[in-house]
Amino acid sequence: MYLRFGKRALDLSLCLAGLAVLSPVMAMTAVLIRVLSGSPVLFRQIRPGRGGKPFSILKFRSMSAGRITPLGAWLRRLSLDELPQLLNVLRGDMSLVGPRPLLMDYLPRYNARQARRNEVLPGVTGWAQVNGRNALSWDKKFEFDVWYVEHASLLVDLRILAMTVVRVVRPKGIAAEGYDSMPDFMGSEEK
Repeated sequence: MYLRFGKRALDLSLCLAGLAVLSPVMAMTAVLIRVLSGSPVLFRQIRPGRGGKPFSILKFRSMSAGRITPLGAWLRRLSLDELPQLLNVLRGDMSLVGPRPLLMDYLPRYNARQARRNEVLPGVTGWAQVNGRNALSWDKKFEFDVWYVEHASLLVDLRILAMTVVRVVRPKGIAAEGYDSMPDFMGSEEK
């Protein structure tokens, strides 16, 4: 019942409150990107949503010419690059909490268990993000995603949101060692 009605109500109420509070930060971020990196300010990419249905994810642009800019590194460290996804939540493409939307190319590489991550809306934050983020192996990340699908509830979502605040204040696991974020997912040995 929570996943059908309560989750959307929680998403909308917290998202609207978040946009009201964070709009000055978002405006300042947009101006900084425009001045220091030029246009476009937003990065858009097609990602899989619930059921693998494609949607256009929004982020503040953190790269230029294929490299992370100094401002972009700072935005990623503080997770400010993710703030435009509040608009994805308002549109119903995403939830505040759920498995992070990965790349469309990864869909055919999932085994049956990993594909369960697409049974719920993707999230701005999720169980894998608060338990290691990109420092996790792909298999561990998928374990956390499926755990969330199997245990999603109001209390789990509130716990993840509270843990997210702590992770933003004390960032770690932003990137896998030797990568800007994560190596590409090529599939698991176990299908």
